[in-house]
Amino acid sequence: MRNVIVGAFVSLDGVMQAPGGPQEDPTGGFHYGGWVMPLIDEVFGEEVDRLFDQPFDLLLGRKTYEIFAAHWPYAEGGPDDSVAKAFNSTTKYVATRKGLNLTWKGSVALRDAALDVDRLKQEDGPALVTQGSTDLIRTLLANDLVDELNMFTFPIVLGSGKKLFNDGARATAFKLTANRVSPNGIVISRYERDGAVKTEDHAMDPPTPAEVARREKLQREG
Repeated sequence: MRNVIVGAFVSLDGVMQAPGGPQEDPTGGFHYGGWVMPLIDEVFGEEVDRLFDQPFDLLLGRKTYEIFAAHWPYAEGGPDDSVAKAFNSTTKYVATRKGLNLTWKGSVALRDAALDVDRLKQEDGPALVTQGSTDLIRTLLANDLVDELNMFTFPIVLGSGKKLFNDGARATAFKLTANRVSPNGIVISRYERDGAVKTEDHAMDPPTPAEVARREKLQREG
C-alpha cells in the first residue's frame, strides 16, 4: 500500500496559488505571486527536506507539472541541487485529461485522477507526495484518497486566489502528529487520518421553549 501525502504551502486564508514567483500562476488576476519567498527560513528548509527524505514519487496536477518541468530539470548544480536531483530521479505522476507533452524524464500521465490514484495506492512502492496542484488535491480530498496532510501555513492573508479546500472535500477526521513554528512564523503541521468525523450534542434535553422556537424558525427559513 502507498500513502498519498499532501504537501501544501498555504496562507492563513487557505490560498495556495503561485507561492514561488509572480510569473508562476497569475491566472484570475492574482497579484501576489512569490508570497512564500520573503518568509523562508532555516526551519522551513529543514521541514521541506524532511518531507522528501522518505522514498517518494511526485503526484502533480497539470499546471504544477508544467511549472516544475520548466524549472527542476535545469536546477541541478544550483542552490536547490538536492531537491532537483530528488525530483529529477523519481517518477512524476501527472493528472491530465489533455494531450500534455510530458517532456520531463520519468513522467507518467494519469487520465482519471481519482481512479488512477486509487489504483496506485493499492500497489507496493514509495509514498505519493503532492506539491502545489490545487485542483488535483481537491479531487483527492473529495474521493477520500489523502492519508496525510503536511501544512506549511504562512502568516499572511491574501484575500483571493486558488485555495486548498472547497465544499467538495469528504468529511474526514485527522490527528496532529507533529507541529513546529519557524522563526518567521510559519506554522508547520503534520496531520494523519483518524477515522470518521465524530459529533456530540451539548444541547439541553429536553430543549427549552426558546430553543424549540429557534429550531422551528430554522426549518421555516429552509
